[in-house]
Amino acid sequence: MIKIIPRISTRGYYELTYGKTIKNNPYFLYPKKDFEKLVGSKELVIMIHGLRNDNAGAIAKVVLAKNRLSYLGYHYPVIGFSYDSNTIGAHLLKHAKRALSTGQIIAQKNGRNLALFIEDFKLTSPKTKIRLIGHSLGSQVILSTIEHLAKSHTGIIESVHLFGASITSDVPSSKKYGPLLDKIIRGKILNYFSPTDEVLNWANKEKFVKGPLGLDGATGKTLSKYAQKLVHPKNHRFASYVAVLNSFP
Repeated sequence: MIKIIPRISTRGYYELTYGKTIKNNPYFLYPKKDFEKLVGSKELVIMIHGLRNDNAGAIAKVVLAKNRLSYLGYHYPVIGFSYDSNTIGAHLLKHAKRALSTGQIIAQKNGRNLALFIEDFKLTSPKTKIRLIGHSLGSQVILSTIEHLAKSHTGIIESVHLFGASITSDVPSSKKYGPLLDKIIRGKILNYFSPTDEVLNWANKEKFVKGPLGLDGATGKTLSKYAQKLVHPKNHRFASYVAVLNSFP
Protein backbone atom coordinates (compact mmCIF):
# COMPACT_ATOMS: atom_id res chain seq x y z
CA MET A 1 0.00 0.00 0.00
CA ILE A 2 1.39 3.41 -1.04
CA LYS A 3 1.49 5.96 1.78
CA ILE A 4 -0.39 9.15 0.92
CA ILE A 5 1.73 12.29 1.16
CA PRO A 6 -0.10 15.15 2.95
CA ARG A 7 -0.10 18.33 0.92
CA ILE A 8 -1.42 21.86 0.80
CA SER A 9 -2.64 22.40 -2.75
CA THR A 10 -3.66 25.27 -5.00
CA ARG A 11 -3.83 23.15 -8.16
CA GLY A 12 -6.28 24.59 -10.68
CA TYR A 13 -6.28 28.03 -9.04
CA TYR A 14 -4.16 29.66 -11.76
CA GLU A 15 -4.24 29.48 -15.55
CA LEU A 16 -1.13 27.80 -17.01
CA THR A 17 -0.47 29.96 -20.09
CA TYR A 18 -0.36 33.46 -18.59
CA GLY A 19 -0.96 32.92 -14.86
CA LYS A 20 -4.42 34.45 -14.61
CA THR A 21 -6.21 33.73 -11.31
CA ILE A 22 -9.08 31.26 -11.79
CA LYS A 23 -10.05 30.67 -8.15
CA ASN A 24 -9.55 32.97 -5.18
CA ASN A 25 -9.84 30.10 -2.67
CA PRO A 26 -7.08 30.08 -0.03
CA TYR A 27 -5.96 26.41 -0.40
CA PHE A 28 -7.19 22.86 0.10
CA LEU A 29 -5.68 20.10 2.21
CA TYR A 30 -5.27 16.48 1.17
CA PRO A 31 -5.99 14.30 3.00
CA LYS A 32 -7.60 16.65 5.52
CA LYS A 33 -7.56 14.14 8.40
CA ASP A 34 -3.75 13.90 8.12
CA PHE A 35 -3.45 17.61 8.84
CA GLU A 36 -5.48 17.20 12.02
CA LYS A 37 -2.79 14.75 13.18
CA LEU A 38 -0.09 17.41 12.63
CA VAL A 39 -1.56 19.70 15.30
CA GLY A 40 0.74 19.70 18.30
CA SER A 41 3.83 18.55 16.36
CA LYS A 42 7.04 20.05 17.69
CA GLU A 43 8.13 20.86 14.13
CA LEU A 44 6.77 20.75 10.58
CA VAL A 45 8.61 20.98 7.25
CA ILE A 46 6.87 22.23 4.10
CA MET A 47 8.54 21.33 0.79
CA ILE A 48 7.91 23.76 -2.11
CA HIS A 49 8.83 22.43 -5.57
CA GLY A 50 10.02 24.28 -8.67
CA LEU A 51 8.87 24.80 -12.27
CA ARG A 52 7.58 21.97 -14.51
CA ASN A 53 6.06 19.90 -11.71
CA ASP A 54 2.58 18.46 -11.94
CA ASN A 55 0.90 17.03 -8.85
CA ALA A 56 2.84 13.75 -9.12
CA GLY A 57 6.08 15.71 -9.41
CA ALA A 58 5.19 17.72 -6.32
CA ILE A 59 4.59 14.53 -4.35
CA ALA A 60 7.89 13.05 -5.55
CA LYS A 61 9.80 16.07 -4.23
CA VAL A 62 8.24 15.65 -0.77
CA VAL A 63 9.27 11.99 -0.74
CA LEU A 64 12.86 12.95 -1.67
CA ALA A 65 12.98 15.55 1.10
CA LYS A 66 11.36 13.27 3.67
CA ASN A 67 13.72 10.38 2.92
CA ARG A 68 16.86 12.53 3.03
CA LEU A 69 15.87 14.29 6.25
CA SER A 70 15.05 10.96 7.85
CA TYR A 71 18.48 9.66 6.78
CA LEU A 72 20.02 12.71 8.48
CA GLY A 73 18.14 11.94 11.70
CA TYR A 74 15.30 14.43 11.32
CA HIS A 75 12.01 12.67 12.03
CA TYR A 76 9.38 15.40 12.26
CA PRO A 77 6.55 15.56 9.67
CA VAL A 78 7.37 16.64 6.09
CA ILE A 79 4.49 17.78 3.88
CA GLY A 80 4.20 19.41 0.46
CA PHE A 81 2.92 22.60 -1.10
CA SER A 82 1.62 21.75 -4.57
CA TYR A 83 0.92 24.62 -6.98
CA ASP A 84 0.39 25.24 -10.73
CA SER A 85 4.03 25.26 -11.85
CA ASN A 86 3.55 23.00 -14.89
CA THR A 87 3.10 26.02 -17.16
CA ILE A 88 2.27 25.56 -20.84
CA GLY A 89 5.34 25.27 -23.09
CA ALA A 90 7.97 25.13 -20.33
CA HIS A 91 9.63 22.17 -22.08
CA LEU A 92 9.90 24.00 -25.45
CA LEU A 93 12.75 26.45 -26.06
CA LYS A 94 10.62 28.86 -28.13
CA HIS A 95 8.11 29.19 -25.27
CA ALA A 96 10.63 29.01 -22.40
CA LYS A 97 10.68 32.72 -21.54
CA ARG A 98 6.89 33.05 -21.42
CA ALA A 99 6.51 29.77 -19.52
CA LEU A 100 9.06 30.88 -16.91
CA SER A 101 7.50 34.33 -16.64
CA THR A 102 4.09 32.69 -16.10
CA GLY A 103 5.64 30.40 -13.50
CA GLN A 104 7.07 33.41 -11.66
CA ILE A 105 3.67 35.15 -11.69
CA ILE A 106 1.96 32.03 -10.32
CA ALA A 107 4.70 31.53 -7.70
CA GLN A 108 4.32 35.13 -6.50
CA LYS A 109 0.54 34.76 -6.27
CA ASN A 110 0.93 31.54 -4.28
CA GLY A 111 2.71 33.45 -1.52
CA ARG A 112 -0.72 34.56 -0.34
CA ASN A 113 -2.00 30.98 -0.33
CA LEU A 114 0.90 29.51 1.61
CA ALA A 115 0.88 32.44 4.05
CA LEU A 116 -2.81 31.81 4.76
CA PHE A 117 -2.11 28.15 5.53
CA ILE A 118 0.76 29.04 7.87
CA GLU A 119 -1.42 31.59 9.70
CA ASP A 120 -4.30 29.11 10.02
CA PHE A 121 -2.07 26.25 11.17
CA LYS A 122 -0.28 28.39 13.77
CA LEU A 123 -3.66 29.38 15.22
CA THR A 124 -4.43 25.72 15.94
CA SER A 125 -0.84 24.70 16.74
CA PRO A 126 1.01 27.83 17.94
CA LYS A 127 4.06 26.04 19.34
CA THR A 128 4.88 24.11 16.14
CA LYS A 129 8.09 25.31 14.49
CA ILE A 130 7.51 25.67 10.74
CA ARG A 131 10.47 25.15 8.42
CA LEU A 132 10.35 25.79 4.67
CA ILE A 133 12.37 24.05 1.95
CA GLY A 134 12.27 25.55 -1.53
CA HIS A 135 13.77 24.31 -4.78
CA SER A 136 14.30 26.60 -7.79
CA LEU A 137 11.03 28.51 -8.41
CA GLY A 138 9.91 27.40 -4.95
CA SER A 139 12.22 30.15 -3.64
CA GLN A 140 9.87 32.73 -5.22
CA VAL A 141 6.86 31.17 -3.46
CA ILE A 142 8.74 31.43 -0.17
CA LEU A 143 9.80 35.04 -0.73
CA SER A 144 6.24 36.04 -1.60
CA THR A 145 4.95 34.12 1.45
CA ILE A 146 7.32 36.09 3.68
CA GLU A 147 6.10 39.36 2.16
CA HIS A 148 2.50 38.46 3.03
CA LEU A 149 3.31 37.23 6.55
CA ALA A 150 5.37 40.33 7.34
CA LYS A 151 2.23 42.47 7.20
CA SER A 152 1.05 41.15 10.54
CA HIS A 153 3.54 38.64 12.01
CA THR A 154 7.02 38.32 13.49
CA GLY A 155 9.15 35.17 13.76
CA ILE A 156 6.39 32.87 12.48
CA ILE A 157 8.78 30.78 10.33
CA GLU A 158 11.60 28.93 12.08
CA SER A 159 13.97 28.45 9.12
CA VAL A 160 14.25 28.48 5.33
CA HIS A 161 16.44 26.21 3.20
CA LEU A 162 16.88 27.10 -0.48
CA PHE A 163 18.27 24.85 -3.22
CA GLY A 164 19.06 26.13 -6.73
CA ALA A 165 17.09 29.28 -5.93
CA SER A 166 15.84 31.31 -8.90
CA ILE A 167 15.23 34.54 -6.97
CA THR A 168 17.90 37.20 -7.53
CA SER A 169 21.22 37.30 -5.67
CA ASP A 170 20.53 40.71 -4.09
CA VAL A 171 17.50 39.54 -2.09
CA PRO A 172 19.33 38.73 1.22
CA SER A 173 21.06 42.13 1.16
CA SER A 174 18.27 44.31 -0.26
CA LYS A 175 16.63 47.14 1.67
CA LYS A 176 13.26 45.77 0.61
CA TYR A 177 13.58 42.07 1.43
CA GLY A 178 16.37 41.94 4.03
CA PRO A 179 14.25 43.42 6.86
CA LEU A 180 11.28 41.19 5.92
CA LEU A 181 13.41 38.04 6.05
CA ASP A 182 14.86 39.17 9.38
CA LYS A 183 11.39 39.84 10.79
CA ILE A 184 9.67 36.62 9.71
CA ILE A 185 12.43 33.99 9.99
CA ARG A 186 13.20 33.31 13.65
CA GLY A 187 16.21 31.07 13.08
CA LYS A 188 18.20 30.99 9.86
CA ILE A 189 17.97 31.13 6.10
CA LEU A 190 20.41 28.76 4.40
CA ASN A 191 21.11 28.95 0.67
CA TYR A 192 22.70 26.02 -1.18
CA PHE A 193 24.21 27.41 -4.38
CA SER A 194 26.05 25.88 -7.32
CA PRO A 195 28.00 27.82 -10.00
CA THR A 196 27.76 24.72 -12.23
CA ASP A 197 23.94 24.55 -12.16
CA GLU A 198 23.12 24.23 -15.87
CA VAL A 199 19.55 25.53 -15.68
CA LEU A 200 20.42 28.63 -13.64
CA ASN A 201 23.44 29.30 -15.88
CA TRP A 202 21.17 29.17 -18.92
CA ALA A 203 18.50 31.37 -17.30
CA ASN A 204 21.16 33.91 -16.31
CA LYS A 205 22.80 33.90 -19.75
CA GLU A 206 19.45 34.34 -21.51
CA LYS A 207 18.57 37.09 -18.99
CA PHE A 208 15.41 35.22 -17.94
CA VAL A 209 16.64 35.50 -14.34
CA LYS A 210 19.35 38.11 -13.76
CA GLY A 211 21.86 36.81 -11.24
CA PRO A 212 20.06 33.86 -9.60
CA LEU A 213 20.77 33.45 -5.87
CA GLY A 214 21.28 29.71 -6.41
CA LEU A 215 24.06 30.22 -8.97
CA ASP A 216 26.80 32.29 -7.30
CA GLY A 217 25.28 33.05 -3.92
CA ALA A 218 24.36 36.40 -2.46
CA THR A 219 25.75 39.81 -3.33
CA GLY A 220 26.22 42.70 -0.92
CA LYS A 221 26.07 42.73 2.88
CA THR A 222 23.48 40.14 3.90
CA LEU A 223 21.40 39.95 7.06
CA SER A 224 23.07 38.04 9.90
CA LYS A 225 20.56 35.16 9.79
CA TYR A 226 21.61 34.35 6.22
CA ALA A 227 24.24 31.72 5.43
CA GLN A 228 25.17 29.94 2.21
CA LYS A 229 26.90 26.74 1.17
CA LEU A 230 28.70 26.02 -2.09
CA VAL A 231 27.63 22.57 -3.30
CA HIS A 232 28.25 20.44 -6.37
CA PRO A 233 25.03 18.65 -7.37
CA LYS A 234 25.04 16.61 -10.59
CA ASN A 235 22.42 18.89 -12.13
CA HIS A 236 19.59 21.30 -11.31
CA ARG A 237 17.11 18.61 -10.22
CA PHE A 238 16.01 18.60 -6.60
CA ALA A 239 17.12 14.95 -6.33
CA SER A 240 20.70 16.12 -7.01
CA TYR A 241 20.55 18.97 -4.51
CA VAL A 242 19.02 16.97 -1.69
CA ALA A 243 21.70 14.30 -2.22
CA VAL A 244 24.40 16.80 -1.17
CA LEU A 245 22.51 17.90 1.96
CA ASN A 246 24.59 16.75 4.95
CA SER A 247 22.71 18.21 7.90
CA PHE A 248 19.28 19.52 8.84
CA PRO A 249 18.12 21.87 10.14
